[in-house]
Amino acid sequence: MRNKRAAAFFNRKSYIIAAVIMVVAAFGMTGMYYTQQEKKQEEELAKEQKEQIQQAKAEDAAREKAKAEEAAKKKAAKEAEQRAEAKENEKEEKEETEAVSGIISPKDDDFMDEPEVVAETQAPVEPEFHFDAAADLNWPLQGNVVLNYSMDQTVYFATLDQYKYNPAVIIQAEVNTPVKAVSAGKVTSIETSAETGTTMTVDMGDGYSAIYGQLKESPKNQGDYVESGETLGYVSEPTKYYSVEGANLYFELQKDGSPVNPMQYLQ
Repeated sequence: MRNKRAAAFFNRKSYIIAAVIMVVAAFGMTGMYYTQQEKKQEEELAKEQKEQIQQAKAEDAAREKAKAEEAAKKKAAKEAEQRAEAKENEKEEKEETEAVSGIISPKDDDFMDEPEVVAETQAPVEPEFHFDAAADLNWPLQGNVVLNYSMDQTVYFATLDQYKYNPAVIIQAEVNTPVKAVSAGKVTSIETSAETGTTMTVDMGDGYSAIYGQLKESPKNQGDYVESGETLGYVSEPTKYYSVEGANLYFELQKDGSPVNPMQYLQ
């Protein structure tokens, strides 16, 4: 009886063990299946990634190739355009050369045997001035004569506090008063004198000259021509020789280098 029970117990235990083994085997088989599936999926994913990388590289290479081909086309077009332009320029130069050759025909004469023709250069013709003191002398400005012409006897100079001869007329005027040419002529000199400041001499023709002293800001230079009534400059501050007399114009009229009395001719 006891043997039967023991045999039954072992038989039941064997079934349980077998069942456990079968369950374990089933789980093992399932685990292996899922492991293989995961491995297969990983391999497929890796394959897809590799294919994507290869495709991207192929697309990059295609773009680079297309870009290089486009650059080559542009370069070829530019070179062709330059060649065409050079050819056109060469054609135009050839046509111009042919045109000039057709206009200017070569001469067979030996130019060394012919006398050289030298073009004559004419000197500029200077205007001639003719001065009539009795008719042409105008006032250089409007003002009071503070010191008159006097070459036959001395007159008193207040600034110098002495008597001396006076070859000019001293015309009182405000600083910056315009000084006009008394007649047409040519500026022969512009000098600076301690007594009369900036002094301009104008040759009026026929031996007459006009001398303007105490000037400033003259628009004229030596050698310039002036018209009657044209501005020669402006009255400046008086020099130390005329500080008492005040601002003025020093005006002297000469005939053949000698002073003459302008008051006899001023209109």
